[in-house]
Amino acid sequence: MNRSFVAGILIIWIVGQVAAQDTLQLKPKPVFGKEARVISYILDNNHYRKIRLNDSLSAAILIRYIQELDNSKTYFLAADIKSFDRYKYSIDDLTRNENVTPAFEIYKVFDKRYKERMDYVLNTLVNQNFDFSVDEYYDTDRDKAAWATSKDELNDLWRKIIKSQALSLKLAGKKPEEISETLKTRYQRFSKTFSQFNAEDVFSIYMNSITEAYDPHTNYMSPKQSDLFKQQMSLSLEGIGAQLQSENDYVKVVKILPGGDAQKSGKVNVNDLITAVGQGKDGEMVDVVGWRLDDVVKLIKGPKGTVVRLMILPAKTGVNGPAQEVVLVRDKIKLEDQAAKKEVINYQLNGRQAKLGVITLPTFYMDYEAYQKGDPNYKSTTRDVKRLIGELKAEGVEGIVMDLRNNGGGSLPEAVDLTGLFIKDGPVVQVKNSVNKIEVLPDEDKEVFYGGPLVVLTNRFSASASEIFAGAIQDYQRGVVVGESTFGKGTVQTVLDLSRFINDKEPVGELKLTFQKFYRVTGSSTQHKGVSPDIQLPSAFDAAHFGESSSPNALPWDVIRATSFQKVTQVNDRILAGLTKAYQDRTRYDANLKNYISETEELKKNLNETRISLSETKRKQEIAEAEKKKASEKLDTKLTSKEGLPTEVLQDMKDEYLREGLIILGDLVTKRFG
Repeated sequence: MNRSFVAGILIIWIVGQVAAQDTLQLKPKPVFGKEARVISYILDNNHYRKIRLNDSLSAAILIRYIQELDNSKTYFLAADIKSFDRYKYSIDDLTRNENVTPAFEIYKVFDKRYKERMDYVLNTLVNQNFDFSVDEYYDTDRDKAAWATSKDELNDLWRKIIKSQALSLKLAGKKPEEISETLKTRYQRFSKTFSQFNAEDVFSIYMNSITEAYDPHTNYMSPKQSDLFKQQMSLSLEGIGAQLQSENDYVKVVKILPGGDAQKSGKVNVNDLITAVGQGKDGEMVDVVGWRLDDVVKLIKGPKGTVVRLMILPAKTGVNGPAQEVVLVRDKIKLEDQAAKKEVINYQLNGRQAKLGVITLPTFYMDYEAYQKGDPNYKSTTRDVKRLIGELKAEGVEGIVMDLRNNGGGSLPEAVDLTGLFIKDGPVVQVKNSVNKIEVLPDEDKEVFYGGPLVVLTNRFSASASEIFAGAIQDYQRGVVVGESTFGKGTVQTVLDLSRFINDKEPVGELKLTFQKFYRVTGSSTQHKGVSPDIQLPSAFDAAHFGESSSPNALPWDVIRATSFQKVTQVNDRILAGLTKAYQDRTRYDANLKNYISETEELKKNLNETRISLSETKRKQEIAEAEKKKASEKLDTKLTSKEGLPTEVLQDMKDEYLREGLIILGDLVTKRFG
């Protein structure tokens, strides 16, 4: 689970980064209490959930704060956890009274335990000669594990952690002395990094434990984090084009940005784990296991045109698979790389040439600055897509796929206006605020710019504005939604500068607050459940681990009254049943699809695999099997002819999701659905 302080951007991670420091210096500043009081007042009165900070929430906050400090249960002892119960039902009262003592008292204990662990690692484990013939395992998923009752129990747990890392280094070709030196350097760096941890960092973790008890998108940003957040936003389009986050010992790829070399190379994928970074074509690979996220980002970023090398554990083969080196060239991702793009796909059908259009939309964007300046050529999603549809019409396409995979949202007005290109008029989305006022956002343009066959392609990482568009197209029966269930983010946030409420010589932070919720025209919320596709394609990403449902405190799914709207019925139950049957038939005879289903099941298995073998023989066997499977992955670029299906479809296409979307669109065009 991703436990973040600034959602999707910055994760302050302290597990594995402690140093010898005088914890007595880490004391709360008076301004922290003022911020805590103001934040509690805002949450009580303005958060969408309309719940008060009370004893019940205090208990949840305590658990969350402990998890933020030690989410792997490798530092605290069971006795420590029991001693923290004194704060179980008092955090609410203390917070309102400008008292943040629990944050620092609990942190003191954590600091002590962490020093004990680091002493044990550096003085005993990094120089140990491990026996890799022993058949034992280390399980990285410790959510349900019990807290250790003794230091001996923690010692054995850490023996397995270091043994696993040592085995990985050995299998990567490191000699015994190199393994020892690498581990020593790694944990010495943890100590050095954490020596810079300060009171503001402790307070930030604690306040986010409070705010995120309301929902995962309500976050506190300290002054430092707020500045970094703005900097990250301005720099987010520079580098290799990948969004990263920390997860346990690794930095994980969570999003690939269109136009970056990560995407262009085709060698970096979502859920890949980065273990080392090298500069230039032959610079030394720097081990980054356990590093802070922002330190890893600094290594990866650099001047445009320069080379950076990443050592990754591909998601496809998991933590037990072989590491892979990827060479990338840094560049600035231009705005046009984020804009909508079109493609025309040619294929033969019943002896004639046919054309289908694909519009890929990475985000919902609008250049507000250019618009406000009166620039008649300002860029926006709707304007760009309308132009692309016009070009596709001119090229004679018979149907269009709107590809919204990995589209995390963006401009709400653009989602409404884009929907308007495909329907005559009517409501697109309903927005409900914290005082139950409902606003209906309509498409008021009575023109249908494109009325032909339409498929909307989604995946687990299609979120927010993407879900509004896909949901409206589905509700109006205007097109067929194909792919995975979407992310399920149906909430809206606003950022409040706390300096508006606090007059203090010390700088104060900001609060990102959830205050509205999206509902479809049917009255169903997009929150939590997302949009379920009409035709479900294979998926490795289950909602319990990927998406809004992965957060236990996410706002629930619910229903309000439907608004009046007129379906166009271009897609009805009979059509969907026919398209679904045709897809199910292909799962039995289409070699490409059968292979993709098999690969997806293997990826799902690897993503859910948390047990790491500490046996050298078994690890080598696992790596060999992973490499063998990888070598055998060759897609058949021709589709076996059956029941009138095209004999040649999408030559050389390696994107099976898009291929299936286009085949379904082809069936929709030719009315081959029953």
